[in-house]
Amino acid sequence: MIDFSLSEEQQLIQKMARDFAQSEILPHAADFDRSGDYPEEIVRKAFQADLVYGVIPEQYGGGGLDGLDQLLIAEELSAACAGIGSCIAINSLAAIPLIYFGSEKQKESLLSMICTEEKKMALCVTEPGAGSDVSSISSTAKKIGAKYILNGNKTFITNGGVADYYIVFASIDRALGHKGITAFWVPRDLPGVSVGKKEDKMGQRAANTTDVIFDQVEIPETDRIGEEGQGFKIIMQTFNHSRPGVGASAVGVARSAMEYALKYASEREQFGLPILMHQAVMFMLADMAKDIEAGRLLAWQAAWKGSQGLDNSKEAAIAKVFCGDMVMRVTTDAVQVLGGYGYIKDYPVEKLMRDAKVFQIYEGTAQIQRLLIGRALMKDLF
Repeated sequence: MIDFSLSEEQQLIQKMARDFAQSEILPHAADFDRSGDYPEEIVRKAFQADLVYGVIPEQYGGGGLDGLDQLLIAEELSAACAGIGSCIAINSLAAIPLIYFGSEKQKESLLSMICTEEKKMALCVTEPGAGSDVSSISSTAKKIGAKYILNGNKTFITNGGVADYYIVFASIDRALGHKGITAFWVPRDLPGVSVGKKEDKMGQRAANTTDVIFDQVEIPETDRIGEEGQGFKIIMQTFNHSRPGVGASAVGVARSAMEYALKYASEREQFGLPILMHQAVMFMLADMAKDIEAGRLLAWQAAWKGSQGLDNSKEAAIAKVFCGDMVMRVTTDAVQVLGGYGYIKDYPVEKLMRDAKVFQIYEGTAQIQRLLIGRALMKDLF
């Protein structure tokens, strides 16, 4: 039997996240958008509210939440501010390789440490020449005895300038292609690790996004995650876990845009009626509502399937691409509903539209998701 109702525990998680977002994030969202500063105090409070490492099992000090629980949190935080929500969510994303591929010793020591000491993490995959084509990663990790020498530049790294630890993907032998990619745990304070320029972004400006440079960094063999050459698989499975959450975050942004547009349309009068009563505007709002509902259900389905231990790669791609395209449409239409007011910074829909665009880009572009879906369809045929 299919049941779309939330359990009592899930309702409490949702309420806790919404209360936190509305009281701690929303009042400061515009300020951080203008300044582009990292919201250190808000993230600290999120740690105290157990909103940062919900994905980590309870036995290692985390929240022990399943995929759907995480989506409830992601939607609420991003409804208040996608940039600040990203500052919080990226930590769980970076922890996924350790959770699923780390040794028991690594999990007991490293996962427990980042939870109890409230340490921040970042996932280092993207490079100047390797974005959608993860297999073309050029960072190298040369094995010398019981250690690796890591060299390479990573770009567009969320939390790059504030993280205490990085999960880094590099090749042990570039001639092997994707079969040479390997994952490593890298403390920021190691010699040779440095942070490059901070990006001045269109949207989600509160999220700290920088280059991270590794120059002759010595990594002990014990800090390799998984086996040599297993990195590509780790990246793909990490994205299968995280993409439904990206979809849920997009739903949160779209929901806020619709709510602002609906309120404005019910108050603004033209031709003697609230503009909500004019069919052209009413239909725009109706389309927003149906698309938001559809996106939420797609994200929930993908997360549920993954939490059951089933292959959710196609569903994760569908949720991510649908929600990314949907939030761009919804926020654009919200600006249209507000007209000239929607185009100025005094009203929040302008920020929401800027925040929306990157959902079509990060963690695999909209085009890459379509490629993944198409390949899944071909696999089903043959």
